Amino acid sequence: MKAPVRAGDLRHRIVIERPERTSDGAGGSTTEWTSVTEVWAAIWSRSADENFTLDRVAGTATHDVWIRHRADVRPEMRIRLGVRIFDILGVIDVEDRGAWLKCPVEERDL
Repeated sequence: MKAPVRAGDLRHRIVIERPERTSDGAGGSTTEWTSVTEVWAAIWSRSADENFTLDRVAGTATHDVWIRHRADVRPEMRIRLGVRIFDILGVIDVEDRGAWLKCPVEERDL
């Protein structure tokens, strides 16, 4: 698996966010997203698709997001790039070297 090693590949400044659930006082909970860190990333498009859901067309796109290795990134987190939101589907330590993380992500409601 080839990692992006050129300086120009890491050109997107992204925010990694984690969910925080709090009680809503009525027996349920609400989820708010809290910023964990900002890092430079390479974002490579993989695929796009359209689905017809609830009488409307909903688009999704998948990407690979590459960042320098961090031990605190988990699949339950998400990535924000401006107004775009990417759900993290997995976290892969490329070549098990602790140098790069590859995060397959999904961007919805396009």
